[in-house]
Amino acid sequence: MLSTQIIETLDKLPPNIQAEVLHYAEYLASKYAETLPSGTPPQKYRQAGTMKGMFTMAEDFDAPLDDLKDYM
Repeated sequence: MLSTQIIETLDKLPPNIQAEVLHYAEYLASKYAETLPSGTPPQKYRQAGTMKGMFTMAEDFDAPLDDLKDYM
């Protein structure tokens, strides 16, 4: 299998050369990522304001708690 041969060859190289090979492989992956078929649908980005009105905050949210009076 090709991936096993690649790993075996990489194991023979010194760490600094392995890092160069990794950077080159990442470059190739990013360069050809658009041309390779993808099985996953494109990522949907979040839209601000979709939860608006679903939560309410109490009027006394910032008021001191009765349980903490001894510490104030």
